[in-house]
Amino acid sequence: MVTPTAGPPVDPTGGPSTSGHRARRSRPAVRDVLDEALAGVAARPTRLILTTLGTVLGVAALVGTVGLGQTAAGQISQKFDLAQATRVVVEPEENNGQEGEAATELPWDAPDRLGRLNGVDAVGTVSALDVGDDLVSNVAGLNGGEGKALTVMSGSAGLFDAIRAVLKTGRFFDAGHDQRGDKVVVLGKHAAERLGINRVDSAPAIFIGDEAYTVIGILDSVAGRAELNDSVIMPNGTAKAAYDLKSPDAIEIRTAVGAAQLIAGQAPKAIQPNDPSKLKVDAPPKQGAVRKGVESDLNALFLLLGAVALLVGGLGIANVTLLSVLERIGEIGLRRALGAARRHIAAQFLVESVIVGLLGGLLGTAVGVLLTVGVSFAKDWTPILDNKLAFGSPLLGAVIGLIAGTYPAWKASAIQPITALRGA
Repeated sequence: MVTPTAGPPVDPTGGPSTSGHRARRSRPAVRDVLDEALAGVAARPTRLILTTLGTVLGVAALVGTVGLGQTAAGQISQKFDLAQATRVVVEPEENNGQEGEAATELPWDAPDRLGRLNGVDAVGTVSALDVGDDLVSNVAGLNGGEGKALTVMSGSAGLFDAIRAVLKTGRFFDAGHDQRGDKVVVLGKHAAERLGINRVDSAPAIFIGDEAYTVIGILDSVAGRAELNDSVIMPNGTAKAAYDLKSPDAIEIRTAVGAAQLIAGQAPKAIQPNDPSKLKVDAPPKQGAVRKGVESDLNALFLLLGAVALLVGGLGIANVTLLSVLERIGEIGLRRALGAARRHIAAQFLVESVIVGLLGGLLGTAVGVLLTVGVSFAKDWTPILDNKLAFGSPLLGAVIGLIAGTYPAWKASAIQPITALRGA
């Protein structure tokens, strides 16, 4: 309720006062403004629901997308820790085109040297073999007799443990196969599919060129060296005899969690103590940098989506509030005629917009939190949500309502009483 503007002061004799005192300006009580705003908002419940829905969706999108982004970043970091963060690869450094300089070779006993380092859980060598024009084929009649141009690789017995290989069927070759140079191979899952082999209980054989090799195992997955899924893998001892393998191409190291950076610094010295600079080490970046990079990229994307949704919600509030002003021109004119100042009218419509925005922010925050928790539960993730975002989003909704209601409030306050009453 607005107190009418007081008339000019009157002296005790009944005439107008000549004391020069200015008339006291009216001030709307805070409670009156709130009552009027709540009455205006609640007068049209259907419109209130539709208007609030835009803000609910905007805030829910912001809270939900940022929450899911943070949760996904945490899961990515966790998976990184379990696989890539524990992988270190050592390879010979290139000669940089210097003539007369001998190529750097990795020693065969490198796995034994590295295995003595504290923090190394598994280590093995891997090499790509030059088989010339030899094709890989199954026994004639079982695969149409057609040879396949498959990659042939060799490794030490510890390679499969180092790359976290998982068997689909059969077994890995061991140190005994390596030392004896047995003609056995392990197939990557894609290589096995191309050769038409899906079981090893009958000791199937394949041919690389004219040489027969017994398949003793088929891979199901590997955490490192994805190319092994498409390869035929034989022991180093077998590769030395069949293809004159001189030295390993690379050394795969699986470290304990948190030890990758330490092992990356120690490995070249353990393998090549006289000149460790001739070895190239591929180690994962620090986990903190990866986590920050992932979170930053995901949050930037999801914040952009949330901002767009909030913009749509703000435009909805502005549109409905402006429509409300046009519908209540008669009411505005009557109140102005009874003494309400422009600031009184503007305050009422601003408070109405803030109430709608705050209500939408509260409901949107609840929906966003429930969405984050629900998706995390369905995916068996640990939900991660910033407390500042959860508690600040309702206030953000109120701010959106305040900004969205500024122009309609100004429009309402600019209506002249005589114009409003004529059009009423």
